[in-house]
Amino acid sequence: MANDNDRHVVPNANGGWDVVKPGSDRASAHRDTQAEAIDRAKEIVGNAGGGEVNIHGRNGQIREKDTVDPGNDPRNIPG
Repeated sequence: MANDNDRHVVPNANGGWDVVKPGSDRASAHRDTQAEAIDRAKEIVGNAGGGEVNIHGRNGQIREKDTVDPGNDPRNIPG
């Protein structure tokens, strides 16, 4: 279930990683490493009231999803 707080961590064509809100023309943040971008995405989503952080690999495919409280996690296990 998508909401306005969700963010995607995607590779930037010019290097580094972007934190992107679905449907937005601009990145919410840009970081040099994926780990830094993931941390920033979780911070943004948490400040907005919770949601999903979708982490993409270098090939552009989603490789991991993380729910930030108080998001709507469909599973009962962490991660």
